[in-house]
Amino acid sequence: MAVTSDRMRLVYTALVSLLVGVAHAVDRSNFKTCEQSAFCKRQRELIPGQSPYRALLETLELSGTRLTLQLINDNNKVRLLLELYRLQGNMTRVKINELKPLKPRFEVPDVLITDPPTEPMSVVTQDENGVVLSLGGENQRLIVSAKPFRLDIIEGPEVLLSLNSRGLLSFEHLRPRKDTKSETEADHAEGKEDDPEQEGEKNGNEEEDKPGMWEETFKSHTDSKPNGPTSVSLDFSFPGVEHVYGIPEHADSLRLRNTDGGDPYRLYNLDVFQYELDNPMSLYGGVPVLLSHSPHRTMGLFWLNAAETWVDISSNTAGQTMFGKMVDYIQGSSDIPQTDVRWISESGIIDVFIMLGPKPKDVFTQYASLTGTQAFPPLSTLGYHQCRWNYKDQEDVQSVDQGFDEHDIPYDFIWLDIEHTDGKRYFTWDPNTFPQPKDMLQGLANKKRKLVAIVDPHIKVDSGYKIYSELRSKGLFVKTKDGSDYEGWCWPGNSGYPDFTNPEMRAWWASQFAYDQYEGSMENLFVWNDMNEPSIFNGPEVSMHKDALHGSVEHRDLHNLYGFYVQMATAQGLIQRSGGVERPFVLTRSFFAGSQRYGAVWTGDNAAEWGHLKASIPMCLSLGLVGISQCGADVGGFFKHPSAELLVRWYQAGAYQPFFRGHAHIDTPRREPWLFGPENTALIREAVQQRYTLLPYWYLLFYKAHRTGIPVMRPLWVEFPEDVDTFAIQDEFLLGRDLLVHPVAEEGAKGVTAYLPGKGEVWYDAHTFQKHEGGQNLYIPVTMSSIPVFQRGGSIICRKNRVRRSSSCMENDPYTLYVALSPQGTAAGELYIDDGHTFNFETQKQFIHRSLTFSDNKLTSSNLVLDAKFSTSAWIEKVVIAGASEPKAVTLKNSDGTESSLEFEFDAAMATLTIRKPGVNAGADWTILLK
Repeated sequence: MAVTSDRMRLVYTALVSLLVGVAHAVDRSNFKTCEQSAFCKRQRELIPGQSPYRALLETLELSGTRLTLQLINDNNKVRLLLELYRLQGNMTRVKINELKPLKPRFEVPDVLITDPPTEPMSVVTQDENGVVLSLGGENQRLIVSAKPFRLDIIEGPEVLLSLNSRGLLSFEHLRPRKDTKSETEADHAEGKEDDPEQEGEKNGNEEEDKPGMWEETFKSHTDSKPNGPTSVSLDFSFPGVEHVYGIPEHADSLRLRNTDGGDPYRLYNLDVFQYELDNPMSLYGGVPVLLSHSPHRTMGLFWLNAAETWVDISSNTAGQTMFGKMVDYIQGSSDIPQTDVRWISESGIIDVFIMLGPKPKDVFTQYASLTGTQAFPPLSTLGYHQCRWNYKDQEDVQSVDQGFDEHDIPYDFIWLDIEHTDGKRYFTWDPNTFPQPKDMLQGLANKKRKLVAIVDPHIKVDSGYKIYSELRSKGLFVKTKDGSDYEGWCWPGNSGYPDFTNPEMRAWWASQFAYDQYEGSMENLFVWNDMNEPSIFNGPEVSMHKDALHGSVEHRDLHNLYGFYVQMATAQGLIQRSGGVERPFVLTRSFFAGSQRYGAVWTGDNAAEWGHLKASIPMCLSLGLVGISQCGADVGGFFKHPSAELLVRWYQAGAYQPFFRGHAHIDTPRREPWLFGPENTALIREAVQQRYTLLPYWYLLFYKAHRTGIPVMRPLWVEFPEDVDTFAIQDEFLLGRDLLVHPVAEEGAKGVTAYLPGKGEVWYDAHTFQKHEGGQNLYIPVTMSSIPVFQRGGSIICRKNRVRRSSSCMENDPYTLYVALSPQGTAAGELYIDDGHTFNFETQKQFIHRSLTFSDNKLTSSNLVLDAKFSTSAWIEKVVIAGASEPKAVTLKNSDGTESSLEFEFDAAMATLTIRKPGVNAGADWTILLK
């Protein structure tokens, strides 16, 4: 890090001028390929089918819920310790570590919400070739084969998956350098080498050193690698599986591609400036969770490792691999498809959770039990957010706010990027452009609106800056390998990087959001964490040196956790400032497994291109599959300037994605929704208003995501797991189980073809109530006003049709129930109401959760949670029943037994019944009878 200040100033100037200019594409040369990553290259050179690992069955110990077994590498005699756990909820945990490492290897903390509860295992049979364990139930077994070592999980006659079936387990043990003398070598010299558990420490040194093991250079950066080679690898095989998903974040297809002949998917959180589409390059976040799906079963793998990771995907048939012998023996045939997945990480241990489903929703529940569920967002965050880099001053903010009112477009949040600060010093305001931030915030609060300010984790090196001086005096910055404060260049210039892995640092950071610390902040200010990969303009791959130190732990071991910890500390700060009462909202660019517990994610620096609009769908679907439901893309594209058509289509798509924010680069022309002519303003207004009418449904979906882990935005196969026609669809999606959305994402489109799943089911156009049969591809003519949305037959969806300037202004407004009848004449749905912003729903059970059912010509509202207590003044204004027959009369029956007649209209052409002004409270018991 020893670079002269003059030279650094020149470097910084060049970097900033490069970064703020509108680039045409990412500079791939800034980022490694597998061939340029020494450990990935080494691991990929391994030849399948030549596993040196053998299970030493005589070392097997089973103590109730934990099985341990030593493995030995017959090439170097290094011993590993295998731990197997059967977990509650149909999961299995496999851990592999060195038996006696030279020093402890890093194990990921803080991601699991608890030590997963275990269940007993038992040995069914054992001989010299292996051991068979019962995983509970009569049919589920785990087979440990000794030579070569392999694990197979079977259920009845079906092989569910196998570990090390291709023989690609590899565990690079810690070792002293050949040119150094260590205590271990001295011990061997004293005669201790006869201990079989120490054989690897002696013989490991006999392995040939390869380039990049002890030092690696990429461009101008050298990684010192003081611990030498430490990578780990393991392969998994899924017989009968052709579709795998997950491992975000990548700008690629929903279904993961075969990586043979190309780079693996990479998980290494990086600031990739204007990323390219359709490739496996790393982006800003990484969640090492993969789902497999077939018509018969859904399973998941959670690879708990925060180091740089690569994932290879291979399509095969079972008979072409070693695994084929096991399949042949059990299933009688090997002519079945198979997907092989190989994980490669630079350091740490192997710690993998196998989630055995069997249904998609079971996998979501299983993963949620490990890492938690989506934070329940304040209702207002589900409205529209207006952002750009940057609104220049308080008057600009006020003008934009007024523009939404003048053009009758609702919104809830306006955002401030880095220019609002005093010289990129976070937790401050520019005294010239934002001299009275509380006045600005109060003006927004008067309209029941809010503001988000950016707070990045790079801290300007400036002894007169309180945040920097306190962090330095407390020793809370990340350190270089030599022990000095790690410094790099970002938006403020030379910056320090707080060590968020340190609980003391996180507590201090959280304390800075207190109202008496963050000057100018108020209750309606929330936070955006950007650049938290971390982004370092003059660092290797625009990030931190891997040999930087977090205490005694190298950055290489925990790189992918950095953004996770930043968001964690920020969310905790927002909770603390309210005394634990108010729910926080924190948007993060970088994330890891478990980040869903702390807020929202967006897809980063996209571009105003049709391809990026299309990519927003699979990118958010992939995030939802691994627990992160509050996802969105910058509406209109961050870079470049969208055409009016593209902008309108993006608003229409974004209105039906979980996080709905318009954002733009500082060098792009202004693009507030009313700047593209009155016709386009009207189209955008309509899209945003549709979002606001559906806020009750969005809120219910997020409540369910918070309670169960099921994603809000779902691929079709989640709800139709046996329909193979849904498995690769990525241009349409479901919101919950009951709304199907097919955004128009083609320039000049005159029509789209939507697949309506479910043979024997029906779908209703959500705008016209026209009925369509399920199980078909439906061509839909479109105009610029079209947003193809369909409501599933058999569902009831609650809306608020009186759209106001913000969601908070609609709190007590009435509901309209949209009942879409199934072919059997039934429907069901739910309504959830609480105060919209506190934890009282959790701490005091202050909420309303109603069941809505239609059967036998009766629509009924009943209480789902009898001990919940909350009151609302909102009422039921209207009921619309699609697929209905004309009744002779409609009667309301109240909970006290009183009855009254209701007015209604029937549209025979569309078979739609409209019941007006039932007038009942939204939290009451009632029944509407059709006679």
